[in-house]
Amino acid sequence: MKRYYRNPRRFSTITLPATADIDYKNITLLRNFLTETSKIIPARVSGISARSQRRITRAIKQARYLALLPYCDRH
Repeated sequence: MKRYYRNPRRFSTITLPATADIDYKNITLLRNFLTETSKIIPARVSGISARSQRRITRAIKQARYLALLPYCDRH
């Protein structure tokens, strides 16, 4: 008999009032969604919603452009 795998419920690490604080200037929040090599952590790993992931990604890219966050770890 085949067992079906059921995905666990998504638990958002960002609560609703905090989503207004997703901004390119909030570096401490954005660093939580980067790996050691400065790659963006995907939503399936971090467990946030798709909408929040798009906002996080956009904010990280803006912060990288303004040199607030690094593009890579070190050279």
